[in-house]
Formats: sequence, structure tokens, C-alpha cells
Amino acid sequence: MKITSVDIIDVANDFSSATSKWRPVVVRVNTDEGISGFGEVGLAYGVGASAGFGMAKDLAQLILGLDPMKNEAIWDMMQKKTFWGQGGGTVFSAGMSGIDIALWDIKGKALNTPVYQLLGGKTRDKIRTYASQLQLGWGKGKDKSLLVTPGQYAEVACAVVDEGFDAIKVDVTVLDDKGNYNQSGLTGVLPDRTLRVGYNRLKAMREAIGPDVDIIVEMHAFTDTTAAIQFGRMIEELGIYYYEEPVMPLNPKQMKKVADKVNIPIAAGERIYTRWGYRPFFEDGSIAVIQPDICTCGGLTEAKKICDMAHIYDVTVQVHVCGGPISTAAALHIESVIPNFIIHELHRYALLEANTKSCKYDYLPKQGVYEVPELPGLGQELTEETIKASQVVTVK
Repeated sequence: MKITSVDIIDVANDFSSATSKWRPVVVRVNTDEGISGFGEVGLAYGVGASAGFGMAKDLAQLILGLDPMKNEAIWDMMQKKTFWGQGGGTVFSAGMSGIDIALWDIKGKALNTPVYQLLGGKTRDKIRTYASQLQLGWGKGKDKSLLVTPGQYAEVACAVVDEGFDAIKVDVTVLDDKGNYNQSGLTGVLPDRTLRVGYNRLKAMREAIGPDVDIIVEMHAFTDTTAAIQFGRMIEELGIYYYEEPVMPLNPKQMKKVADKVNIPIAAGERIYTRWGYRPFFEDGSIAVIQPDICTCGGLTEAKKICDMAHIYDVTVQVHVCGGPISTAAALHIESVIPNFIIHELHRYALLEANTKSCKYDYLPKQGVYEVPELPGLGQELTEETIKASQVVTVK
């Protein structure tokens, strides 16, 4: 089997009502045997989708004529024969990831088996799931519902629990008391009134849903070391499951300081790439839960190695999922296999029709639990209607 062409697809969507920036980029690798594989470049949000599109296009030129079944050799080539690949970084790693995921999809389809079988087979049949980013509201409606008052946070938490979820995630500090997003300074020594805005919201949620629902506190690294320690200590009494991205990962020593000062497990990883990026956090023991994004960390080939490396250090895994349905499918496959899985992320945007309608299958959890796709390969791909409506560049 040989790779004959690669389609880079800037997925058309109607997310204007939900968020100002949401651009999933999908790679379709085509072969001379008529089998195509789909992968996702994990830069759908924030700034970077166009760079990911270009990166995938550049890398696609390197894999033409190669055997797609040799994903290890292709991964190594992309990293080591491109000069910039060994320097890593978000855009390069995301481009590699999209292609790598597509190769696994091809392999599963060629062998008529789900990807999870190729990764080692299931260690579980059910995937515990949490509802993510509740500060944006919840449900399938298109409009953002930014939450401001403690009562609103309590109400949405109860609604999610009523759907069967026994775990939630929320950023209670990113919106100030007027509903402005990421406008208040969250660095340095914070005044008590600033800290109390987030604490009161979180306390209202805990009181509304009781002690048996796990709450993950998301910080998005908007806090620095001092502020993260202040807020982390304040919320310890509320029984927090883990404390996500209290600081950015570019200086691992700062993550270690937070871990040493706050009595809540620390989670991070959506902005950490490859085994080399994770190594210092494993060695200093600062992160209890890693959150690799399969669409940016190096694809399925690299994500499995990161997860296995984490297992050595007694670190559990929650794959970061904030992208299109292909990203979700890739996460479910690897989470069903690794023994150190802890929980799956269901982002609020994953519920929206602009996301779910872009692909053939609408995988959503029931009573807070996912099942793993059983179709050959990833078990997920773009619809022909989505592809026709999207910008597509073909490398051949």
C-alpha cells in the first residue's frame, strides 16, 4: 500500500454564535488501495488554525509514496528529517499529529479492526466522562451562556448532574463579577475580593450537588505561581478532584512550587508536547494527572508512549479533548486501552450541532459514560457534505 495524496481540509462550520474562533483542520490521507484515513490537527481554538493547516500541507509532501502502515518510521522521519521537528512546538507537533492519526485510521481499516485493538486491546469497556467548561453554560444550544452569579453556577451544575454525570469541570475565575471574560488581572498577590469571586461560585456548586460529584477546577494558566497558590489553598476545603493548569508549563519549576504548596492534585498537559516535553514533570512529580491532546502532542503513536511513560511515575491520564469529533474518537480509543486512564473530557462545544454534524457519527455519552467506537479504524470521518463545503488543498 502506498500514500498517493493528502487532503488538508479547513472545516467549514457555523460556530459564529458559539465562539468567535473555532476552525477544526482535518487531514485525509489517501492510498492506492482506495483506503483513506482521517486525522485532526488540534488547533481548532485560539490562534493557530491557519498555521496548522500550512504545517500539515508541508508535512504531507514528505509522506507521498510511503507505506502508511509504517507509522513509526513516518513519525520518526517527520521529527528528525525536517530540521524544525526536533525543536518541537505547538504547530509542528500538531501537524505531525493530524497525519499520524490518519495513518492509524488507515491501518485499522486495512486490517478491519478498531484502532484500540492495534494499541493493545481494551482494559475497560466504559469510559467515565465529565462535563467540561461549565462557565460557558451547558446544552446543545448555539449561544454562549457565560455564567456570572454563584446561583447560575449552581444551577448549571445541577442540570449536568441530572443528565447522569458524576464529575464536572469549571473555570470560576476567568469571568469577573460583571461577566467580562479574562479581563481581570489574575497574577501576583490577589486581593481577597478577587479570590472570593471564584470561591463563592465554586462553593455554590459544591453545596448544590453535594460531596459525591467530583469537581475539577480549571485555571487555563491565567494565574501565575503566587495567585495559583493563593486560590488553590482557598478552595482546598471544597474537595476538589484536581487543579488544572494553575500555571503555564514553560517553566516546570513553577508547577512544582504550586504542587508543593497546594493540597490538591495538579493536572496539566494540553500545552505540553511529546515525551520530551513531559519528562521534567514526571521527574519532579509535580503533575498527578496528565492531559495530552492527541491532536497536538504527536498523534496516537506518541500519545501511547507518553501514557506508558506516565504509568511508570504513577501518573494518571485524562486526554485533553477540545476539537472536532475525530479528536473525540482518537481519545476514546487510547483511553480504553491504557491502564492509567482516569476520566474523559466532554467539552461544552462538543455538544453543538456545528460540531456533531460535521462528521458521520454522533458519539455522545449516556448517563456520563462513553462507549468506544467499534467500527474499523477510528470509526469517525467527515461527511462528504462537510468536505464539499470546506476549503480543501490536495497534495499529490
